[in-house]
Amino acid sequence: MTENRHTQLGLTDTDVIEIYEKMLLARKIDERMWLLNRAGKIPFVVSCQGQEAAQVGAAFALNKEKDYILPYYRDMGVVLIFGMTARDLMLSAFAKAEDPNSGGRQMPGHFGQKKNRIVTGSSPVTTQVPHAVGIALAGKMQQKDFVTFTTFGEGSSNQGDFHEGANFAAVHKLPVILMCENNKYAISVPIHKQLACEKVSDRAIGYGMPGVTVDGNDPLEVYKAVKEAADRGRRGEGPTLIEAVTYRLTPHSSDDDDLVYRSREEVEEAKKKDAIITFKLYLKKLNILTDEKEVELNERITNLVNDATEYAENAPYALAEDALKYVYAEEE
Repeated sequence: MTENRHTQLGLTDTDVIEIYEKMLLARKIDERMWLLNRAGKIPFVVSCQGQEAAQVGAAFALNKEKDYILPYYRDMGVVLIFGMTARDLMLSAFAKAEDPNSGGRQMPGHFGQKKNRIVTGSSPVTTQVPHAVGIALAGKMQQKDFVTFTTFGEGSSNQGDFHEGANFAAVHKLPVILMCENNKYAISVPIHKQLACEKVSDRAIGYGMPGVTVDGNDPLEVYKAVKEAADRGRRGEGPTLIEAVTYRLTPHSSDDDDLVYRSREEVEEAKKKDAIITFKLYLKKLNILTDEKEVELNERITNLVNDATEYAENAPYALAEDALKYVYAEEE
């Protein structure tokens, strides 16, 4: 009999079905975007495939009503948990006027939605880390009860923004969760050419904060680590660095040829640990996800993705005169 791990974490059967559903929805949206790109209908895809468990497990541990998230460009699973919809993501992919991130003026993956406390990112990687620290500082000064959660790749952990943000957050004991989604490659550079230390989390000790490495293919393990980090932050004990070790199953983006720097055998081996498969097996062994429920779930997600694709493809583009909207101040 499979150990019922989720109830030990305070999660219900309904919770873990939702976690799986959001993971699967992220995967299916992503797969559809690749098809649309190859058909010449959307210009660019930067993929979340292989990282959904880390993303959804982490976001599920946060308070969607008050916490702030500063996601990096692969974090489709994170933003889906925090309130973005399949339509929102497709509108962004098609660069349509209704795109909630930028009104169709920014490339996909630059998530931002004020109503859901999703803080927009920039194209230069890792700038979201000091932004998350600044928001946490403001919250602490105003005595507000929220944590900020930000994500980045292991390549980003080598950037100055990460180090400066981590140091400031630790010195001032700010309620920040820094989560590295270690997918083994910074575009084409493998992890062993990026870090001299064994783990990204080893860097935490240099800042005086806890550092933990977890299996990024296990949404329950990630949930536990982020929940503990959030509780620490709310108690005023400062930031936490979490490293979720996962694997990027696709090329870096739709413009990348990953066969130049890794073998197909390596990718196929990684697919055996794909959380879309392994977490489904966990739910099935506990009879939480029956064959009947699985069929129903797949049909519902397929309909959502089809609806989002059709809606976004037929939605209007932004007007040319809107190009400078929100760039310069406008007279009242």
